[in-house]
Amino acid sequence: MCACVAAPFAVTTTSVPRTGSLPVLPETTTEAAALRTRKSVKIKAPFCYFLGKSKEAEIKRINKELANIRSKFKGDKALDGYSKKKYVCKLLFIFLLGHDIDFGHMEAVNLLSSNRYTEKQIGYLFISVLVNSNSELIRLINNAIKNDLASRNPTFMGLALHCVASVGSREMAEAFAGEIPRVLVAGDTMDSVKQSAALCLLRLYRTSSDLVPMGDWTSRVVHLLNDQHLGVVTAATSLITTLAQKNPEEFKTSVSLAVSRLSRIVTSASTDLQDYTYYFVPAPWLSVKLLRLLQCYPPPEDPAVRGRLTECLETILNKAQEPPKSKKVQHSNAKNAVLFEAISLIIHHDSEPNLLVRACNQLGQFLQHRETNLRYLALESMCTLASSEFSHEAVKTHIETVINALKTERDVSVRQRAVDLLYAMCDRSNAPQIVAEMLSYLETADYSIREEIVLKVAILAEKYAVDYTWYVDTILNLIRIAGDYVSEEVWYRVIQIVVNRDDVQGYAAKTVFEALQAPACHENLVKVGGYILGEFGNLIAGDPRSSPLIQFNLLHSKFHLCSVPTRALLLSTYIKFVNLFPEVKPTIQDVLRSDSQLRNADVELQQRAVEYLRLSTVASTDILATVLEEMPPFPERESSILAKLKKKKGPSTVTDLEDAKRERSVDVNGGPEPAPASTSAMSTPSPSADLLGLGAAPPAPAGPPPSSGSGGLLVDVFSDSASAVAPLAPGSEDNFARFVCKNNGVLFENQLLQIGLKSEFRQNLGRMFIFYGNKTSTQFLNFTPTLICSDDLQPHLNLQTKPVDPTVEGGAQVQQVVNIECVSDFTEAPVLSIQFRYGGTFQNVSVQLPITLNKFFQPTEMASQDFFQRWKQLSNPQQEVQNIFKAKHPMDTEVTKAKIIGFGSALLEEVDPNPANFVGAGIIHTKTTQIGCLLRLEPNLQAQMYRLTLRTSKEAVSQRLCELLSAQF
Repeated sequence: MCACVAAPFAVTTTSVPRTGSLPVLPETTTEAAALRTRKSVKIKAPFCYFLGKSKEAEIKRINKELANIRSKFKGDKALDGYSKKKYVCKLLFIFLLGHDIDFGHMEAVNLLSSNRYTEKQIGYLFISVLVNSNSELIRLINNAIKNDLASRNPTFMGLALHCVASVGSREMAEAFAGEIPRVLVAGDTMDSVKQSAALCLLRLYRTSSDLVPMGDWTSRVVHLLNDQHLGVVTAATSLITTLAQKNPEEFKTSVSLAVSRLSRIVTSASTDLQDYTYYFVPAPWLSVKLLRLLQCYPPPEDPAVRGRLTECLETILNKAQEPPKSKKVQHSNAKNAVLFEAISLIIHHDSEPNLLVRACNQLGQFLQHRETNLRYLALESMCTLASSEFSHEAVKTHIETVINALKTERDVSVRQRAVDLLYAMCDRSNAPQIVAEMLSYLETADYSIREEIVLKVAILAEKYAVDYTWYVDTILNLIRIAGDYVSEEVWYRVIQIVVNRDDVQGYAAKTVFEALQAPACHENLVKVGGYILGEFGNLIAGDPRSSPLIQFNLLHSKFHLCSVPTRALLLSTYIKFVNLFPEVKPTIQDVLRSDSQLRNADVELQQRAVEYLRLSTVASTDILATVLEEMPPFPERESSILAKLKKKKGPSTVTDLEDAKRERSVDVNGGPEPAPASTSAMSTPSPSADLLGLGAAPPAPAGPPPSSGSGGLLVDVFSDSASAVAPLAPGSEDNFARFVCKNNGVLFENQLLQIGLKSEFRQNLGRMFIFYGNKTSTQFLNFTPTLICSDDLQPHLNLQTKPVDPTVEGGAQVQQVVNIECVSDFTEAPVLSIQFRYGGTFQNVSVQLPITLNKFFQPTEMASQDFFQRWKQLSNPQQEVQNIFKAKHPMDTEVTKAKIIGFGSALLEEVDPNPANFVGAGIIHTKTTQIGCLLRLEPNLQAQMYRLTLRTSKEAVSQRLCELLSAQF
């Protein structure tokens, strides 16, 4: 039996049991010692010793044992309890080694009726691990559990409750959800059984809350907070906290009892609670749980209770200032866990200015602490404090320390929290400084947080802009520094601002005109420049240096470098120029009349060119002026950038606290900021402030705090994690191959889950949006997608991502963004492992993520002479790979062209002397080098075969690209 006894007063956590172990009740030192002295089952040494020789020897020995055990079970001679226990234990051991067990279940069930502890223990352990909820034996198992619960034997009752909690299925909830509350509140139930019952009921409520009835027992459970046994109080607090989050009125009386119990703990000396003192900190686990329970409710209305709670919080803050009583890390961790939870409660109540300022000052001391976790937690808590009118000014006094953390911190998660805090503390008095520091940091920021920083800089620049020339300069600088991360919402918004404000239009036109003169400028800058010059280029046309023809030539010089949507926007700018500047009309008409426009392969560009040319030819000056008049001001509305940031960060983060700031500012369009959303009195405490790991399944933070070297403070015997990665899902390899030549689509789908992808790549960088869809009506719990790179792949490919919400509601979809950097050429693909719980059952799905070398192709146009000259230069045997293979699909010319283009290379027309052949060229971009690639595909329609030849400067690249492309035909 996997047993875990933590510290003298340890209380188990209350998450789901790890497969193969039964949860162990909280025990005192005496009880733990008694448990360790029990007689345990031992497997004979020869069996265990022989298993380690070799894999073949292990299998041979196990098969021999299985045959022996099977014969014993089927023999005529009845086995005694000891023998039956021994053989069932051997079966369990063999199963845990990874071998299938298909017999022995009935013998394990029979052990449940034994009156011996060790026999009953092995029976329950076997059932918890090997029997599923659909077993035919479940009725017999339920009857045995009911008998043990009714036996009033505390040892047997504990084993039965452990089994129910370990399995935790819906069927178990249906059978025992009504019985366990009665055991919990019965007057003659022993303390150890009460603890087990409370944790077991909590487990069933989390998996099947609809099956746990609320009744008379709820009021009696609240009074367990006054129990003399602190282990019972701790387990009851976990249960009440979870129940109160969904039924606050039912458990409102728990507030006064929780304050009373907390006061007794905080004011007591460590010697008063000797069995429950952890490194000189009295009952830290229970203190944290009580503080978390109080965060489910608003401040107490009773002045006496409120005053007593304030005294408790002041005492906790005072103790934080005292010299440490021990240099051990366990002492500081326990002490700080209570402190941070107290600060979370102070922030939640937001009603005591003195406590808020003191909390801010205490957190400020942690900002320069040598422990990384404390700096992380201090930054995160101060983000919330910055939204309070009482503590906002106190938070601002630490601005220099936060800026220094942004520049010097090694841990990216801490730097991200520093960015969040700068955003939260920003107001009109410090906006220029904070925006400048964010822009400076953006140049070296990690890819995973660049988009978020861009959104925040854009919001702050808009919200606190007094001089709108500064706003325009800031956004253009933002595009210059991080153009790839500037979303459409950002440049849409700057255009709305410029259109709506007459006083900034001329300056904006002049500034974008100057910015476009750079030899290389980002495409988003071309979009902004095209729109603004098309509307307000006439405001700077009087300067000979920015005459209409110069403006047009400057924009048109960027035309061939842009994507189709940007070209379409520039064509609209050109027709605007026809109206603004009649003198450049012939030049623009020549451009619209050219074959590259009128016969463009893209329908949108072709249609615009035809219609704009016709409009400029037949329409009179008055009609042109009417059709192409200046855009009217945009209607007043909430900034789309702010809406995107809220959606990106989620409703419970600092972005939603933006509206609750002390200073209500006016946006740049002159309208009021959106009204703050009403918040419930029940709020979830900051998840990362949980140093002791006691969370009631809180949502995962945007960036987890870095782990300390001391390891976990409390072993989680209810853990739901599984370190093993499941084999690749059936059919995933076929889906992977389909994504070699495309970037969007459904990667995986079964009856529960759908995984969709949307990807974009540019040179050696890429971004992939992964969409997880819950196809059922039941929520997924502990939803954890993990990207896994093998040891061989890690040096060649950098992947950065953010965690997703651990709960996916029925019918809902969540999104995860993966930032990709190709460091050097690679052959393997990363694996996406998704683990979650559905209806109490653990699910584990693994698929290959279609990040392949060809995704970093940049197409290269080449003339026939250049192509064959380069082809001859790559004539060494190690530079060429050729594959002749049978066609798997119909040999359709258009489909073949589409696949070659989708593969990433440019399709070169009229290069090969044989018009039936396909020729392509491109460059593989990595961080360390660029690798040119030429390919030639020769189809043989009669033989239904292909010959594919690839030449690159690197043999491994040629081989990999040939393998990937051959599989497409």
